[in-house]
Amino acid sequence: MSEIDVEVDPAEVGFDATRLARIDEHFGHYVDDGRLPGWLVMVSRGGRIAHCSIAGQRDREAGLPVEHDTLFRIYSMTKPLTSVAAMVLYEQSRFQLTDPVSKFIPSFADMRVFVKGTAAKPVTVPATEPIRIWHLLTHTAGLTYGFHHVDPVDEMYRAAGFEWTTPEGLDLAGCCEAWASLPLLFQPGAEWAYSHATDVLGHLVEVISGQTLEQFLTERILDPLGMTDTGFSVAPADADRLAALYAAAPGRGVARYDTLGTVALSPPSAFSGGGGLVSSARDYHRFATMLLRGGELDGTRLLGTRTVRYMTRNQLPGGADLETFGRPLFAEMPFPGVGFGLGFSVIDDPVRYRVLSSAGEFGWGGAASTAFWVDPAEDLTVLFLTQLLPSSTYPIRTQLRQLVYQALVD
Repeated sequence: MSEIDVEVDPAEVGFDATRLARIDEHFGHYVDDGRLPGWLVMVSRGGRIAHCSIAGQRDREAGLPVEHDTLFRIYSMTKPLTSVAAMVLYEQSRFQLTDPVSKFIPSFADMRVFVKGTAAKPVTVPATEPIRIWHLLTHTAGLTYGFHHVDPVDEMYRAAGFEWTTPEGLDLAGCCEAWASLPLLFQPGAEWAYSHATDVLGHLVEVISGQTLEQFLTERILDPLGMTDTGFSVAPADADRLAALYAAAPGRGVARYDTLGTVALSPPSAFSGGGGLVSSARDYHRFATMLLRGGELDGTRLLGTRTVRYMTRNQLPGGADLETFGRPLFAEMPFPGVGFGLGFSVIDDPVRYRVLSSAGEFGWGGAASTAFWVDPAEDLTVLFLTQLLPSSTYPIRTQLRQLVYQALVD
């Protein structure tokens, strides 16, 4: 393991360096016993990196180590970027949060809701209200993911070609047509379910802006923030920097998963705003720091401070948490005390969460066990990058919180 890109002495920003080293020791065991191929962790306070360590290999078979510029598939950590993109347009009053999605994507008019039956013979009823843009941002639209394997509607998504990828040759507009043709899990706004909602939001950005999601993200977020390593595919010249993708194997091992892993080497037909980006630690740190600073970084302002505050408040009805309001989540932990904002999970009650953390902390993770969070109360951002499917394999995210917060001693 080696430390890289540290910008400030940990003691200067309230960390005990010896205690921070516990992060490396703990997750070093994950590499030593084969649970993870490799990882990168970054901890910053006040926007300055106080701890950055790497361990293991980005490609075990080729013997290539994780390095500071390694590229990782961030999967659902794409969602916060797409949500920010939508709110850039919101700040221009290009839409209202209460607008029906069908105002911009007509196929989402007259939706039906699954109530019983099977995937082959579903029984549905009309939606009692339209899917609104707010529902997309909060995952309360009633859409789902094929990889959930919980509900007959999930099975219908898989039958339509939506599990971990989208059907070959189908662009984002075509994907939305397909999703709109399938029944919803529940009435819009009635529950929370992790879903393709942010992919639909990405197409909404396309329709409103007149650009592809790739173009809009590049021009309005990635280029202004100097996120030069982030995109929907990896250029041939950078292919050797891309970490291999692995899946959990029986016992504590991992197995290479090139069937899905090589997808990132080619430009997609559909720009997935919910899970399509590849990025680096440096790039995502810049994005997280922009959020920590209320929408601004190095003189470039993407969002107003009040917009960021609004996005990072729990938006679930009545202040509900994901444990009581949500469908079973594809994750390694329950979510009492954790709500959801506009594109981010939000910790409302650290005591109910039963994990060392702060009220108001927000963030999200990705399917390959990546994670980030921003803690305004502690002026803190944390980033963990690895490439292991699924994210529910090990309690990495809760353990990382314990290890980060125990190192704060100011």
